[in-house]
Amino acid sequence: MPLPEIKTSLLPQFLKYQMGKTIFSTLDSQSLVAVRGAAGSFPSIWVAEYFLIEKSTVLYLIDDKEKALYATAELEQMLGEDKVLYFPSSHLDPYQLESVQNADIVLRTEVLNRLSSLKEPLVVVAPYIAMSERVLKKEDLGAISHTISQGASLDFDFVDELLTHYHFKQTDFVSEPGEFSVRGGIIDVFSYSNEHPYRISFFGSEIESIRTFDIESQLSHEKVDSFTLVSNITAATTSQKVPFTDLLPERTLVVSTSGLLGLHKMEQFYDRAQENYQKLSKELSHSKPEDLFMDHQLFLSGMKYFKIVDFTASPLKDFYNLQLHQTPQPSFHKNFEMLAQDLQQKNTLGYSCWISFSSEKQKQRLEEILKEIAVGDHFFSFKSDLHEGFVDTELKVSVYTDHQIFDRYQRYKAKNSFAKSEQLTLKDLTSLKIGDFITHIDHGVGKFMGLVKINNNGRIQECFKLVYKNQDLLYVSVHSLHKISKYTGPEGREIVLSKLGSPAWRSLKQKTKAKVKQMAFDLIKLYAERKSAKGFAFTPDSYLQQELEASFLYEDTPDQESATADVKKDMESPLVMDRLVCGDVGFGKTEVAIRAAFKAATDGKQVAVLVPTTILAFQHYRSFSERLKEFPVTVSFLNRFRSAKQKAQTKEGLKEGTIDIVIGTHQLVSKDIVFKDLGLLIIDEEHKFGVNVKDKLKTLKSNIDTLTLTATPIPRTLQFSLMAARDLSVIKTPPPNRQPVETHVVGFDEELIRDAVSYELQRDGQVYFINNRIENLKEIAGLIQRLVPQARVVTGHGQMEGKQLETNVLDFMEGKYDVLVSTTIVESGVDVPNANTIFINDAQRFGMADLHQMRGRVGRSNRKAFCYLITPSYELISSDARKRLEAIEQFSDLGSGFHIAMKDLEIRGAGDLLGAEQSGFINEMGFETYQKIMQEALEELQNTEEFENLFENEEQRQKLIQTRRDVNIDTDLELMLPDDYVQSTEERLVLYQRLADLKGPGELASFAEELKDRFGRMPMQAEDLLKSVELKWLAQEVGFDKLVLKAGVFLGYFPSNPQDRFYASDKFHKMLHYLSANPTEAKLKEKHSKDGSQLLIRKDNVQSVAELTQLLMNIRASY
Repeated sequence: MPLPEIKTSLLPQFLKYQMGKTIFSTLDSQSLVAVRGAAGSFPSIWVAEYFLIEKSTVLYLIDDKEKALYATAELEQMLGEDKVLYFPSSHLDPYQLESVQNADIVLRTEVLNRLSSLKEPLVVVAPYIAMSERVLKKEDLGAISHTISQGASLDFDFVDELLTHYHFKQTDFVSEPGEFSVRGGIIDVFSYSNEHPYRISFFGSEIESIRTFDIESQLSHEKVDSFTLVSNITAATTSQKVPFTDLLPERTLVVSTSGLLGLHKMEQFYDRAQENYQKLSKELSHSKPEDLFMDHQLFLSGMKYFKIVDFTASPLKDFYNLQLHQTPQPSFHKNFEMLAQDLQQKNTLGYSCWISFSSEKQKQRLEEILKEIAVGDHFFSFKSDLHEGFVDTELKVSVYTDHQIFDRYQRYKAKNSFAKSEQLTLKDLTSLKIGDFITHIDHGVGKFMGLVKINNNGRIQECFKLVYKNQDLLYVSVHSLHKISKYTGPEGREIVLSKLGSPAWRSLKQKTKAKVKQMAFDLIKLYAERKSAKGFAFTPDSYLQQELEASFLYEDTPDQESATADVKKDMESPLVMDRLVCGDVGFGKTEVAIRAAFKAATDGKQVAVLVPTTILAFQHYRSFSERLKEFPVTVSFLNRFRSAKQKAQTKEGLKEGTIDIVIGTHQLVSKDIVFKDLGLLIIDEEHKFGVNVKDKLKTLKSNIDTLTLTATPIPRTLQFSLMAARDLSVIKTPPPNRQPVETHVVGFDEELIRDAVSYELQRDGQVYFINNRIENLKEIAGLIQRLVPQARVVTGHGQMEGKQLETNVLDFMEGKYDVLVSTTIVESGVDVPNANTIFINDAQRFGMADLHQMRGRVGRSNRKAFCYLITPSYELISSDARKRLEAIEQFSDLGSGFHIAMKDLEIRGAGDLLGAEQSGFINEMGFETYQKIMQEALEELQNTEEFENLFENEEQRQKLIQTRRDVNIDTDLELMLPDDYVQSTEERLVLYQRLADLKGPGELASFAEELKDRFGRMPMQAEDLLKSVELKWLAQEVGFDKLVLKAGVFLGYFPSNPQDRFYASDKFHKMLHYLSANPTEAKLKEKHSKDGSQLLIRKDNVQSVAELTQLLMNIRASY
């Protein structure tokens, strides 16, 4: 039976309780009511009660943004999403334009729109600071909005002019509020009044349809009848802005929690606005603080028209004070015996006990644990996002939340429904631009010089123009685009153009292919051997395992769940595990490792965790110890900083079996370490170990389950090809609701450093300052000490005496220092959830991957985090460095950074995995082309007898490597996207690239639908272009190497190598039979040249792609 929702379970019960009614009846005679003694989420429940009974608008003010978002989620579940709106502040910092968040403007606009045309009551939840900003009057809101309806007669040019008048910016493609684009009879626009952009299709001067669409895919979703076009309310200049409360209806009730603290924050915000205003240049200082913002005194004077209920901790003057008898939910700290006793005791005393669960799974977990303690159900269950539990001693009601019982972090639903997609910027960073270096798999490294039209037998075709050494030109048809890739090599490397026709490129390609083939064969041989090696089969999960997993602070991401399940399945199998778990910084790999280690320990096996640095050893020791402290497991660690006595005790414990889990550096694989019964080896960042350690690991891994963790992403091609010789789990989804790290590129500004450090210290946080030059580290530390005298500053770098470094970093981890000024040693494993601000000095010197990984050290909790990339003046740094910094600044999500830094990281990852020699090949030809050559090598490897002998059956072999024959198409037909269909050259380029990467009929059909949706009906040339892709796939199935269709004559060439497996296949013989039985279809021919003869088929008078497709379909049907 599904869990009942809060609105059908707990809420009806509370409507019966007398206390809520007491506050209601007091409001009949009093305007100002202070309610003391409320606890947990009771105020939100009371607001829902009031709204349902009184049916009037409520403004619910909360002192803090995060608490306001939790309250919004609670109320949405109790009242429905359409009845509850969140009203944020649009400024993180007044007068700082870059601190204005578009997502917040959209949310504010929605609230103002709803209030200006209010038809039924609402609950508006807002942090106090949102009240500091003045808003437009109702009548002025109407002046910057316009309703667009389907079927209306509206001149296309009028809409275009209206958007310009509203200060919307015209772009090629819409990706954020305030943008519009025009294509043929279609206008795309992203209004500030809605969470989604709209696509308006015109038929003449009539609006034919209006649809929402997705900014990432640009595909439309659902049809709507109308929408309101609203300009940017913060940019609108009007004669006068008014307090937010002016828009509220008369009978609005204002409910507040921690009102005094909220007013204090308003006062701080207004002071900051005045301070920032003084710094503005004269041309920018036209709007005074009192015109845009208001202080708390003015806000209070506007509140006298409303009734107020303030849930407060102490009595308030001029308020009628009521007293509740509530206490917060007890802290059980995962002590389930204590919880069981509490529930039994409360039942005995006549309490009604309720527990809120985030999911059915969590309810089952708790029930299983209580069953093990032999306790029955003493509580009612319901599903909700209730943030904090409470106990009402007068009403004898207790309401608990599962995340507090399990000590888990509860995520709230962040209210920024859109964000400029990182996929769009990733496309921008990886798509071809004129002047980019490319690699053609047959001709080598050249330069892309744009799209050009050429005349082929009197027909116009679009080609890619490439320039090589000595200005030699090569024109590449859109059908051969799969042979071209953007050159992606290590940053800073000088790129040399290849010479067309020179044997040098062919020689490099052959050498690379031979080495890849050998390496692949060795890896696959190892994989085949391991698949037959016997290991220890661990038992299924115990009750303790479930308890450990239930106590994880964060919600598992789907990838994390999947990786955990993969590891457990491998461990429970009788075969030896060798699994690689790949995931970005902070994505939860350590938790997967802890669960695996605990599973091994509960089966009586020992676990060794091998890490590359001493600091990381200590970090893991702390993580493992903290997570496992409630369980009967002994954890120890070994590194060079431990005393001789401590080391001896640890070694003795491993030998005797009294230590279950040991964490250490390379010392763990030394000869004097003896395990009583080692069952699991966990290796973190294996590529960072030296050759000697790796060799020792090979012998150790041969019959022991091994789990390897890496933060370096494994390229997709390696995942599907070479890395299939190792079981792989990829964690690519970031933990839910980790706050994005707000990132700014700044100059070295003492005032900014002072403000940022002071702000972090005010909220009891900590700060990293990365400075990669040891010689001025102390100078920086002294500067911070001078700027913020109360800050406790410590330094750390790799040349420090080992013990001192460990002490400094450890003291920082434990909160004894506020600021750690260090070199990039912070990148290697320092994890301090309380550190939420990082400065990176001389950021332009770092690669994208380094910046991304260092930034990943902050934002590890649910607090807002900040990253300041300090650089010299932009004019002094290279354009590449500028691009890197801008991408890192723009994409601050944990997950997006992963995508943005991917290319740099993949090259590094491929080098780490494949070794120095392969890295050299990657550098010379670019990573994408290296991957293509690898695919060719694997295909050739498949044709060898040696390879087939490695596997017991064909299915195993096919599962390991899946390759596809490459087919070239040469034609004089007009197959392209015409200029008048897709006007933007950049977008045509992107579409051609995407077309070359499509993987099957499903993707092709979606692509066709997308073109129709975004650009309108396809012209014949575009339709034929898409059909030619299908034709290519058909040719691959039939067995062709090359198709030529010119002047109405079709020639289909089969593989030039007479030893190719195709000629021995059943396919080939069936085709011969079909052609001999149907002589009018096509003729079998043989072409002779100096390189030998090649088999082909010929058919005359073929005028279209459709005719040729039909011929190939007939041949395929004969197989």
